[in-house]
Amino acid sequence: MRSASVSRRTAETDVAVSIALDGTGKAEISTGVGFLDHMLELFARHGLFDLTVKVTGDLHVDQHHTTEDTGIALGQAILQALGDKKGISRYADIHLPMDETLTRVALDISGRPFLVFRTTFPTEKIGVFDTELVREFHQAFAINAGLTLHVETLYGENSHHIAESCFKGLARALRQAVALDPREEGRVPSTKGTL
Repeated sequence: MRSASVSRRTAETDVAVSIALDGTGKAEISTGVGFLDHMLELFARHGLFDLTVKVTGDLHVDQHHTTEDTGIALGQAILQALGDKKGISRYADIHLPMDETLTRVALDISGRPFLVFRTTFPTEKIGVFDTELVREFHQAFAINAGLTLHVETLYGENSHHIAESCFKGLARALRQAVALDPREEGRVPSTKGTL
C-alpha cells in the first residue's frame, strides 16, 4: 500500500499526517478548526484515501497557520506516498457540482508546483472560518505535493458549497491522478523518465 506519515512542528503548529493512497476513505481528523475538519473528511471520503490528521495550532491568533500548515504536511505526505510515481495516471480533471455551485479542478502530478485558483466567495467567513483560507490551503498543498493545480469555480452563490466543491473536486481529481494505470506497466508517465 502506498502510504506515508509526516510530522511538522513549528513555533505556531504541531501537525501529524498519515495517508494511505489506496484506502477506503476512512478519516480521523482533529485540527481544532471545525470547518477544516469537515473539508478534510470530505477529501478522504471522496478520494478514497485513509487519512489521519492531528493538529495543535495557535488558534488564539487565528486559523491561518493551522490551515496552511495542514496543507503543507498533507502535500508532503502525498508526495512521499507516491514514491517514484511509476505507473500513475498523472493527469486528471473533474467538474464537481455542489447544488448551485460548479467547480472545475484539473491537476498534473508534474513535480512542477503551481496553483491557479479562480474562485471567489460571496462572504468573508463560513461560520468562523475565513474563506480566504481555502486558497491558502490549496496553495500550501499544491506546492508541497509537487502538483500543477487549477481550481476554478464556474458559478456558485453559497460560500460553504463553493469551498466544499473545491475540496471534493481536488479529492476526486487526485484519486484519478494517483491511480495506477496498468497500461503504463510500471513506467514513469513522462518522456523525461522522471517526474
